[in-house]
Amino acid sequence: MLYHIRHLTRFRYSAPVSESVMEVRMQPRSDGHQRLHSFQMTTIPRTTIFSYRDILGNAVHHFDVPGRHKLLTVISEALVEVVEPPPITPPDGDAWRTLDALAASGEQWDMLQPSRFAHPSDLLLAFAEEIGLQRGSDPLTTLCWLNTRIYDAFEYAPGSTHVHSPVDDALRARRGVCQDFAHIMIALTRMLGIPCRYVSGYLFHRAEDHDRSEADATHAWVEALLPGIGWVGFDPTNNLIAGARHIRVAIGRDYADVPPSRGVYKGQATSELDVAVRVALVETPAGAVEEAPSPEWQAMERAFIEEAQAQQAQMQQ
Repeated sequence: MLYHIRHLTRFRYSAPVSESVMEVRMQPRSDGHQRLHSFQMTTIPRTTIFSYRDILGNAVHHFDVPGRHKLLTVISEALVEVVEPPPITPPDGDAWRTLDALAASGEQWDMLQPSRFAHPSDLLLAFAEEIGLQRGSDPLTTLCWLNTRIYDAFEYAPGSTHVHSPVDDALRARRGVCQDFAHIMIALTRMLGIPCRYVSGYLFHRAEDHDRSEADATHAWVEALLPGIGWVGFDPTNNLIAGARHIRVAIGRDYADVPPSRGVYKGQATSELDVAVRVALVETPAGAVEEAPSPEWQAMERAFIEEAQAQQAQMQQ
């Protein structure tokens, strides 16, 4: 499946700032069952964009916007191909012993230890006891069961938590968003001795799939390392094993490693963030048969860009 992704990010400042320094992780990965055909990024105000790859192979773009501005708009566009992974069969009977040996070796130490947003707490331990968390017949069966238990136990409720919320907020309210559910599953999976990591990216939505997550936003899920299989994606928000509709952008220990954007600015102002995402299915790399954007998307994108350009012109007067 070939996708065209348009990702708009706007930082609105309450007063003019004199400089913004930013790094973003928005470029889809090119590995495994996924291949990146093209990627480009622009900013308004315009600036020079640099990039590097972090220790986990994620593409990181960074830039500095000097000069007075009240808006900073980042526009990224990608063409990426994802093929459906082959069917997964449960690992053999030695899988748990293999995982224990892997843990003892220290090779996956980072993905087994507690991290900033994925760590045990009293509420997490109580939830683990409530659902009867324990090793099952094999790691794959156990994780499919855990994926479903998290899906059933929590309501998907946009706005109920924020990006810096600890897992206890979602555990207490039994509601949250994809980031919360990913962190809960990562922490529980690591408690079982299975290396587990956070994945940020996008999900292609179709009406017939009845996904709980929002279509106009980024998405998050987890990947667990299974002996004889490799890294397998689990999406507790939608009770799915990650497949050709999941588009991977970055991997890390948790959200703190891979936020889509983060930065600092110079000035006495507060900031407000707006994000819009469109994932469209296309037939060819040239995008000749891409589904037309909805009138709502076209109007919203036009407003994003026109406001940014107007603010830039005003600041230059």
